[in-house]
Amino acid sequence: PTATAVAQCIREQIREELSLTASAGVAPNKFLAKIASDWNKPDGLFVIRPGDIDRVLPPLPVGLLKNSPNNGDVVGVAQPVTIVFAAPVTDKKAAEAAVKITTSKPAPGYFYWYTDQQLRWKPTQFWPANTDVNVNAGGTKWSFKVGDAFVSTVDDATFTMTVTRNGVVERTMPMSMGKHDKKHETKNGTYYVSEKFQKMVMDSSTYGVPVNSAEGYKLDVYWATRLSNSGIFVHAAPWSVGQQGRSDTSHGCINLSTDNATWYFNQSHPGDPVIVKNSPGGPYKDYDGYDDWQRF
Repeated sequence: PTATAVAQCIREQIREELSLTASAGVAPNKFLAKIASDWNKPDGLFVIRPGDIDRVLPPLPVGLLKNSPNNGDVVGVAQPVTIVFAAPVTDKKAAEAAVKITTSKPAPGYFYWYTDQQLRWKPTQFWPANTDVNVNAGGTKWSFKVGDAFVSTVDDATFTMTVTRNGVVERTMPMSMGKHDKKHETKNGTYYVSEKFQKMVMDSSTYGVPVNSAEGYKLDVYWATRLSNSGIFVHAAPWSVGQQGRSDTSHGCINLSTDNATWYFNQSHPGDPVIVKNSPGGPYKDYDGYDDWQRF
């Protein structure tokens, strides 16, 4: 018998044996079937066929300006897909079922909830390079492209930052990162580029350290590429060129020469991974919005 016939039989049996009404839903998966069962309450049968999914599902309450990547963006291979809902979501499985992600190259992955309003999806491993991605969130559609696999490895054992493009080394740069004082060590793990500033002011008072204290600072920094919301950047640090490639002297950032920082700034895209290893700082596990590859 068909699924529709089985559903009708169950409804009739409930009516005959219990004298109760019952609604039923038939759909390609159990989450859509749950939605369908609510359609004709208290005594109905609703069928969602594969070709009807886009028509019967109402647009989800997503904030388009907060979704990422944006339509037409080119991103790196570590970039997750983020969908921000207008209100906390209670039926998370139904919301996931209403989101379709299709790719030009095989990229198995999974959903996870960063908050009750923020659904994310990422591939199990980094995206395949040069993949086209289409997202349909309950009728709200956008597309983006994953570019080259531009992957950086920051190794505290050698004080170097090695950058590869599609598996081929493009540049190995001397660097200096968080000094070993049990407070400023750069944490190990997979970060990814989020935003870039050609010039910015770095001010220790923004995280509670007075500018006039021993560890305080307020200075103009150039060619800054953000890796985390906890204040980790790759940036130009001409004041530490003598230590780059030899020792760690920063407050946690990856210090490069101006030439190398400019090159990285110009070559990188949001979503490009940066892998830090061999630091005594322990694992990167800050709940800061960019720890997807560490927590999920």
